[in-house]
Amino acid sequence: MRGPASFASWHLNCAYQPPLTLPIHAITPAEALSNLDQFDAIIDARSPSEFDLDHMPDAQNWPSLNDEERVLIGTMYKQVNTFEAKKQGAALVARNIANHIDTHLRDAPRHWKPLVYCWRGGNRSGALATVLSAIGFHVHLVTGGYKAFRATVMAQTPEFVARLQYRVVAGATGVGKTHVLHALRAAGEQVLDLEGLARHRSSVLGLIPGTPQPSQKHFETLIWHALRNFDTSRPVYIESESKRVGNLTVPESLIARMRSSPCVLLSMSVEERVKLLMADYDFFVKDSVFFGERLDTLVALLGHAVVNEWKAKAAAGQSAEVVAELLSQHYDPRYYESMARNFEHYDVAKTVTVERASPAALTAAAHAVQSIFET
Repeated sequence: MRGPASFASWHLNCAYQPPLTLPIHAITPAEALSNLDQFDAIIDARSPSEFDLDHMPDAQNWPSLNDEERVLIGTMYKQVNTFEAKKQGAALVARNIANHIDTHLRDAPRHWKPLVYCWRGGNRSGALATVLSAIGFHVHLVTGGYKAFRATVMAQTPEFVARLQYRVVAGATGVGKTHVLHALRAAGEQVLDLEGLARHRSSVLGLIPGTPQPSQKHFETLIWHALRNFDTSRPVYIESESKRVGNLTVPESLIARMRSSPCVLLSMSVEERVKLLMADYDFFVKDSVFFGERLDTLVALLGHAVVNEWKAKAAAGQSAEVVAELLSQHYDPRYYESMARNFEHYDVAKTVTVERASPAALTAAAHAVQSIFET
């Protein structure tokens, strides 16, 4: 027969014991960014619109509240009372977290290790982190959230810019600068493709149909992320961009370093440049109405008479003639004047002639650029 002490011990051992919840590890943005490859997932718990504006590299969006729910709860905080807002918000967050677990984690192993963040205070990410930790996952939570991450990006970008050496690929519109950069990357060189990051071809006609540009904040994050991953012992090739790429602005620290760096000038005949531009901007050739709408943006610079004449020619199937006149009357004069004014080493830049608007010729030009900078 069990005595009182032994019975009490047996009762305690048999009673329900809650599962051990792993601790949530608080981590600064700098610490998180130095160890991104150690996490199995980077989870942004903010609303979709906040996520679309900008987010940490490789993050996926698991909103604790979607955009409509966030507005609803925010309105309740202001117009009803804090307690009711918290109660309703908790119910919505709980449902959303349950849905994320069902959607994303059915096959996640016990050792799965996520990094979680939200805007700043940690309420949305904290709720998600608590549930994931209770399941038994190894959760890390970014202190200060996205706001602290954004501050880190802005502080580190000038530092990352300063520690690299740049090689500028210059040349007028249509000489194949972007193609040469791509060929340099294929050859193993480090390349910062600002137009690729901005999803824009830089000129007033440079928008890509169906491809919206990122926000200014996300453009800056993409630049920062590219810079931080470059090998500082090797040069970085970059195109001779202006301060703006479409609607986006290049960080001032990067513009300054670019303009003080050595450059090489690409050259190509007007006939071959027209061929290359017609291929690269074939959507204008196929849609003269869209082409005309973009030409209208030049009225302030060139006047209605010139632009209307070009629109008529484009509608008549004479796009190649319009492109040639755009080069001679608009792009070339402005480009060469800007280069001479802004780039310190432009007057001593060596020239690489691109013989034809062909992949082989552009690859050959990339090799020639490499040779110039290696000597």
